[in-house]
Amino acid sequence: MDRIAIISDIHGNMPALEAVLADIKNKNIRIIYCLGDLAGKGPNPAEAVDTIRENCEVVIKGNWDHFLTEQKGQEVLTWHQSRLGAERLKYLRDLPMYKEFYISGKLLRLCHASPNDLFHRVYLSTKRRERLKLFEATPTLDIEADVVGYGDIHGAHVDYFAGKTIFNVGSVGNPLDITQASYGIIEGILNSKHPSSFTIALVRVPYDIDLAVNQAGLTDMPEKQEYIKELKTGIYRGLTKHKKEG
Repeated sequence: MDRIAIISDIHGNMPALEAVLADIKNKNIRIIYCLGDLAGKGPNPAEAVDTIRENCEVVIKGNWDHFLTEQKGQEVLTWHQSRLGAERLKYLRDLPMYKEFYISGKLLRLCHASPNDLFHRVYLSTKRRERLKLFEATPTLDIEADVVGYGDIHGAHVDYFAGKTIFNVGSVGNPLDITQASYGIIEGILNSKHPSSFTIALVRVPYDIDLAVNQAGLTDMPEKQEYIKELKTGIYRGLTKHKKEG
């Protein structure tokens, strides 16, 4: 059986990323995919991008990766852009929107928010017809997916409906459900169209939040206090736990 660790939404939080990578290594998982949002929000965008490039076989573009490479003028973006530099920004700009492959007889699609729309945000509470858009055919393979894994909303879950499966791996560096880093593991026979055993697991990893807060506190990055509050509470910038965003 093949095992793949799937991480997402690092957001420049190195203590969380290092804790998750250590956990993946302890589980003897050698393949890691990342679903985007490497930088933005947290204090170490360059270090996060470099670490992901060194450790991940597949990296997908997130909405923050898009903002950082396509928009200018906002103070918060300028701060992170200046630390990333031209070469890393080019790397983020060139990332693909999705990855799809067969595993244990299922067509599995991985994306940040949605394979055909980087800004189509899907929650557990989202209407069924909007959630089904995650399974729609892509230009690569003109068929619907059986399983979709994504990030973006910073809240881990698995859901089954209409004979299909959606799973969200949560966030490594900016979790907005509980204050622990989150990632996913899939297990099956990679590149096989023959039905066989297939597993999705969600993993929670405690990390040194105080260190992450201290690292942010030493910087002059914009929206620093908002970021620190999110790390400490798992609540999106003053909203209640019933409405979170990434």
